[in-house]
Amino acid sequence: MTGLFGGAFDPPHNGHLALARAAIDHFDLDRLVILVAAEPGHKLVYAPAEVRMQLAAAAFPGYDVELDPYSRTIDMLRARAWEDPVFLVGADQLAAFPSWKEPEAVLAQSRLGVGTRPGYMPAPPADDRIELFDVPAVDISSSEIRERVRAGEPIEDLVPAAVARLVEELGIYRQRAGLH
Repeated sequence: MTGLFGGAFDPPHNGHLALARAAIDHFDLDRLVILVAAEPGHKLVYAPAEVRMQLAAAAFPGYDVELDPYSRTIDMLRARAWEDPVFLVGADQLAAFPSWKEPEAVLAQSRLGVGTRPGYMPAPPADDRIELFDVPAVDISSSEIRERVRAGEPIEDLVPAAVARLVEELGIYRQRAGLH
């Protein structure tokens, strides 16, 4: 089974790692692919795709990190031939799932693995192609990390050390305006 973990990863953080590790264990994944959205259809990004690819590769060493040129999940799933895919998201995305482009088609192409947090358990999904799994609580957001960088505050407790080094070396997230 192949886990597909997509996102902006702007920057990737310890919460992303916790979700990935929990999914690997829960689904007994043979392969995990980190899909860095070139131009996410649902949010503004601050660092260019090439930089976010570098950050994701640093955060997820040993896993496949690929640029996802599609702004919608269904388009990516249709374009690729994945072996028994499960698309991984956080519980916050489950509520938004009905608003995705062709959510029924997404479930026809893959399962949806939804990482929940302790104390935050959505209602059990009606569709058996949606499976909930527990993720240890890691209360972090990429926007919080960008704010800390802008304020000159440390981020080492929020991101893998390799990501913190790259953020510093590349001088990213020091300004407020988004690039895309």
